[in-house]
Amino acid sequence: MEQKKHNQKYRVGIVTLSDKGFKGEREDLSGPKIKSLLPTEKYEVVSYCILPDDQKTIEKELCRLADEEQCALILTTGGTGFSKRDVTPEATLAVADRNAPGIAEAIRAYSLTITPRAMLSRGASVIRKQTLIVNLPGSPKAVEESLTYILDSLSHGLDILLGTAFECARK
Repeated sequence: MEQKKHNQKYRVGIVTLSDKGFKGEREDLSGPKIKSLLPTEKYEVVSYCILPDDQKTIEKELCRLADEEQCALILTTGGTGFSKRDVTPEATLAVADRNAPGIAEAIRAYSLTITPRAMLSRGASVIRKQTLIVNLPGSPKAVEESLTYILDSLSHGLDILLGTAFECARK
């Protein structure tokens, strides 16, 4: 099959999950870091927000970004640890149509080469309709390491998801 070229930019939603950030008690550095790492020729950030660590609120925003904003990609940062308030993976899984575990597994595997604490990340990666949702860690350093590691593969995955690429075999 012939491969179509993807000419449009991927629509992206960025969601920072932080009780302190939401209250204005902490500056969000991770959300802006995500935006700065996305190549502007391929990605258009159409939404950015900071939300509290509340599962129903997170679910509602993920659904809004996928269903109403029609984002091809939603990147979350924060809320993936062991704290009682860290519910980002639960919210992400609750809105999923299909699991895409390889992305979260790859992030953890790569992060383990940097720090053994990477094993404490519970981040998930899923598909909702035509949207890929990826949970990134909460620190700017970990966001940069993780997103830089997966970015090349993300665009190919998005092309497959959106039906603009059909050939996955390597030559």
